[in-house]
Amino acid sequence: MQVFGNYASYYDLLYRDKDYVGEANHVHTLIQRYMPEAETILELGCGTGIHASLLADKGYQICGVDRSKEMLESAQQRLLTLSQEQASKLQFVLGDMQTVRLDKKFDVVISLFHVVSYQTTNQALQAAFATAKEHLKPGGIFLFDCWYGPAVLSDRPMVRVKRLEDEKIMVTRIAEPVLQPNQNTVDVKYQVLIRDRTTDAVEELREVHAMRYLFKPEVDWLFSQHEFDSIATGEWMTDREPGCNTWNVYFIGRYQTRSA
Repeated sequence: MQVFGNYASYYDLLYRDKDYVGEANHVHTLIQRYMPEAETILELGCGTGIHASLLADKGYQICGVDRSKEMLESAQQRLLTLSQEQASKLQFVLGDMQTVRLDKKFDVVISLFHVVSYQTTNQALQAAFATAKEHLKPGGIFLFDCWYGPAVLSDRPMVRVKRLEDEKIMVTRIAEPVLQPNQNTVDVKYQVLIRDRTTDAVEELREVHAMRYLFKPEVDWLFSQHEFDSIATGEWMTDREPGCNTWNVYFIGRYQTRSA
């Protein structure tokens, strides 16, 4: 079963309380700090295109890639709600961040909302970093956020229940995490209950999302293996130094071609 495949249509409702505007502003600030001349962005794992749309508002030309057809259908529908000028700055492509090759170079590659943590094996992580390298101009930056190992092990994940509703449906999502310490992963078991407000019918969906938590030395190693210089690390949205209570951390690497 494809991750997020069954409830992509409920995704925006589940995360409507997410601070997309603040996150887009944070990404823009980091890009301006480390790549101020940037004009083009490749987003790996763009979901329904909210971050991409907000960044297009800031003037970037953006190509979003996602492996979920359902997510991309929502992203394409979003284009219809935008101005012609904003929509012209956006393109969405079906593809997996481990294998996609667009034959195009960008100033910045981003991967947000823990998409890198969905790359649970060493091979998958290597492939994802290779994709970022393949699509960057020399001197370009790769910016991503992920689950941070010291916090996952110090502040263990707990069962969480989330309830949201709109005029059509009521959604209850239960997330039960199971730590897999020898794999550096957490299996998050999701049970999603969707109640139709008109008919009172209930649909139940179940999925397991495996999430890789990462440590700074291994990220630095992954960067070095793919000709990146590790240039910045910080707590997502605050820029504070990461610690044992910092679940969400961003990393930035700059692609530098090495002379033989």
